[in-house]
Amino acid sequence: MFTGLVEEKGEVLSFHEKPEAWRMRVRANLVAQELELGDSVAINGCCLSVVAISKTILTFDVLEETRRLTNLKNIDLGSKVNLERSLRFNGRVGGHFLTGHVDGLGKIVELGMRAKDVILKIEVPREFEHYLVYKGCIGIDGISLTVAEVEENVLTVWLIPHTLQVTGLGDLKRGDKVNLEFDLLAKYTEKILSKQER
Repeated sequence: MFTGLVEEKGEVLSFHEKPEAWRMRVRANLVAQELELGDSVAINGCCLSVVAISKTILTFDVLEETRRLTNLKNIDLGSKVNLERSLRFNGRVGGHFLTGHVDGLGKIVELGMRAKDVILKIEVPREFEHYLVYKGCIGIDGISLTVAEVEENVLTVWLIPHTLQVTGLGDLKRGDKVNLEFDLLAKYTEKILSKQER
C-alpha cells in the first residue's frame, strides 16, 4: 500500500529482457535506505518487488504483462521515475491509499499555465470515465492528486511547485502516457453494486 507522496526521482540505469522477466536497475539515493529484499516500491505508481540491493542501486523484475499495461515499456536509460516505498504501519497518509496496481494509461493533452497555476490535462480511456469525480482522488504516475475539472473523459489537475520539483510530471509533454490508478473505494463500491443489481 502506498500514499501517492513521491519520495524522490530515481534514475533508470538499465532495463533489459531476461528469460523469465524484464530486469530494471534504478539509482535511488533516498528510497534505497532501509529497504530489504522483497520489499515493495512504487515506480511511476507500479508496485514492484526489490530483488537486489547494492548501496543505492535497486533491481526489480518486471513481468511482460506489467510492461504491456504501464508506461514502463516507454522507459529509456537515464529516464527519471517516481519512487515511493510502501507505507509503514505507523506512517502518515498524506495523500490517499494507492495499491500500485495500475488500471490503465492516460494521454497528456495539455501541460501549461493558467494564470499563475500549472495545469495538467489527461485523456482517460472511455472505460474508466465513470471514475472521474470532481474533487476526487486519482493516482497519476504514482502521485496522489485531486481532480479539479472533468470534461467527459478528460480530467484536469493543478500542480503545485513542490510536485513539479520532486516528481517527473514537469518533464512530460503532450502525447506522453501516464499510469493511472483510480480510487480503490470507488472500484469496490462498483463491484458490490453490480452484484446487487443481478
